[in-house]
Amino acid sequence: MIIAQSKVNARGQISVPAEVRKKLGVGPGSVLEWDEQDDHAIVRRVARYTSADMLLALFQERAPKNIPKSVKAGIRKSMRKRHGRR
Repeated sequence: MIIAQSKVNARGQISVPAEVRKKLGVGPGSVLEWDEQDDHAIVRRVARYTSADMLLALFQERAPKNIPKSVKAGIRKSMRKRHGRR
């Protein structure tokens, strides 16, 4: 399903359509990551914080070993909700 289309200008730049910006939650200063999969281009918003960043923030001196994936997922979800662009 096509959400929107963009046109590449002479300098290789594109404008991200409003529908896509809203869906991805991006705005000025946001970083988009481009990936190739078979013959498709995948574009996604780069997160501002990684789970490693969160662990260091929570456990200042050193992160505990063997953290369950559910904890990492919970941290990611919470940080996206709290700090994600809308």
